[in-house]
Amino acid sequence: MPRTSASCIEQLTSLCSKGLIKQALETFKSDIFSDPSLFSLLLKACIPTNSLPLSKQLHSLIIKSNSSDDKFVSNHLLNLYSKLGDLNSASLLFSRLPRRNVMSGNILINGFVQKADLGSARKVFDEMPERNVATWNAMVGGLVQFELNEEGLGLFEEMYELGMSPDAYTLGSVLRGCAGLRGGNEGCQVHCYVVKCGFECHMVVGSSLAHMYMRCGRLVEGEKVIRMLPICNVVAWNTLIAGKAQNGQAEGVLEQFNMMKVAGVRPDRITFVSVLSSCSELATLGQGQQVHAEVIKAGASSVVAVKSTLISMYSRCGCLEDSLKAFRECGGGDVVLWSSVISAYGFHGRGEEAIEIFEQMEREGLAANDVTFLSLLYACSHCGMKEKGMELFDSMVQKYGLEPKLEHYTCMVDLLGRSGCLDEAEAMIRSMPVKADAVIWKTLLSACKIHKNADMARRIGQDVLRQDPEDSASYVLLSNIHASARRWEDVSELRTAMRDRKVKKEPGISWLEIKNKVYQFHMGDKSHPHYRIIDSYLKELRSEMKLHGYVPDTGSELHDMDDEEKEYDLAHHSEKLAIAFGLINTPEGVPLRVMKNLRVCIDCHVAIKYISQIKNREIVVRDASRFHHFKKGKCSCGDYW
Repeated sequence: MPRTSASCIEQLTSLCSKGLIKQALETFKSDIFSDPSLFSLLLKACIPTNSLPLSKQLHSLIIKSNSSDDKFVSNHLLNLYSKLGDLNSASLLFSRLPRRNVMSGNILINGFVQKADLGSARKVFDEMPERNVATWNAMVGGLVQFELNEEGLGLFEEMYELGMSPDAYTLGSVLRGCAGLRGGNEGCQVHCYVVKCGFECHMVVGSSLAHMYMRCGRLVEGEKVIRMLPICNVVAWNTLIAGKAQNGQAEGVLEQFNMMKVAGVRPDRITFVSVLSSCSELATLGQGQQVHAEVIKAGASSVVAVKSTLISMYSRCGCLEDSLKAFRECGGGDVVLWSSVISAYGFHGRGEEAIEIFEQMEREGLAANDVTFLSLLYACSHCGMKEKGMELFDSMVQKYGLEPKLEHYTCMVDLLGRSGCLDEAEAMIRSMPVKADAVIWKTLLSACKIHKNADMARRIGQDVLRQDPEDSASYVLLSNIHASARRWEDVSELRTAMRDRKVKKEPGISWLEIKNKVYQFHMGDKSHPHYRIIDSYLKELRSEMKLHGYVPDTGSELHDMDDEEKEYDLAHHSEKLAIAFGLINTPEGVPLRVMKNLRVCIDCHVAIKYISQIKNREIVVRDASRFHHFKKGKCSCGDYW
């Protein structure tokens, strides 16, 4: 005899919540056949088990019990197939539903979106005779999720024109689409609509709105939106912190992180990724170590994104061994982590070790992705491993079936250019299937400087300046090439062009951390509070270096001035100031870690080798390109950078 409905539902629900679906089915089989709506409980309970055979068994019982016509049971079954990723069964069921409704279409659209099959999702959407807000949300959200932002915004416009009222989810998706397009103007229009609809204080919409402004580089507007929210929760703080990180305000990230903790909000994995990335950018090892301790305390050290960022942070702070330790503690198992440690080796000029890690990764059965190969090609280009780099590039295409992106071609051009194959590098740029940008041409231009090919540099330089006439680095690079060839008229023309276009040279800045405090130095900055002491120390050091054979390389100085003036300029490059300050203020034997925003010049590279030998110090310098480990008069790059 069937039990009472309330009692049956309670007991069935209890068994399902414990995952005892088969037991529930056997115990209440007669009740289910007399009350088909109970199938819904079983179908919902199947989703966490991810069991397709059990789902098929339930489907058979539904047909046997003549419950297929029940729209609620049918939709629950459709939802089950969609959630389990069996879209073939879901589509077949959908086509045979006798009582299809809006919910049925929404379920199938979400299923296709989940499988990244936007074409099939759009087909179901277009064929639906009736749609509700959830239908539009599923389609707009799916398009934005896969970065089809223009199409997503176009669909939103269509929704608006049809008189549909968007909800918080719709507006959140649309604002993410605007952020993806860096569409500040479109975002402002949506902001007006948000205010009109009364959603300006909604947490999800407000955070999406702030994120949009941040991605568009409008930090002030983004912060204003955050301040207007009724509660500044972890999502709001993360939006603010990530926004500053994306806009290159690493110091602001650390400041906001401290304010977040003072406010009593606990950071999560998203917070830690942004903060650790900023520590990487600033190379503030002490602060990075403190954040690492907080990661462990918060229980976030098992998150792949956090582990990967920790590996990168230690690497970019000049502590390769700590980076490798962080990797070993991870236990591997994820291609992201392996790619991070390959990148760390490459950034420190340890190309052979990077290849060994890659080969070990292959033995572990992990498939490399495009990021892995980018790290490998970078490592090869900075270690002169031309043949291996070419082999890996071919393997990427032929063995792994990956299509090279512009970044991969840029690495290959760098690899060929550094190896002296300038014509081959230029031919690759002109024949590659992707459009060349100023960066790849500038990479070839840099190779022209290394190999003193002024004629090619003059020709390539025209392409570079035509594509990016506001980039000061290109002018400086060309000026250096012409200065080395003593073509002072060409140098003068470039300086005039910079002045006419109001292009300002990026100043050289170096910094180092001593006792958790960061000290910054600008080239020739006499206003620095320690300048007199540093200048006096540098004079003594320069004299000592000359006794050991150091000769200042004045050939590449931009100005047509006498050698004494050029030597003075060289002696006061920002990295020399930072190293002198470090030698004065740290105990003997303590390694110095200096960071620079630009590439180390040839003279500084030679000078630091002498300093490391004379003072018996290990000096680690991170420039815009890579790490240099100076020890006993030698550099880890082997003078190849």
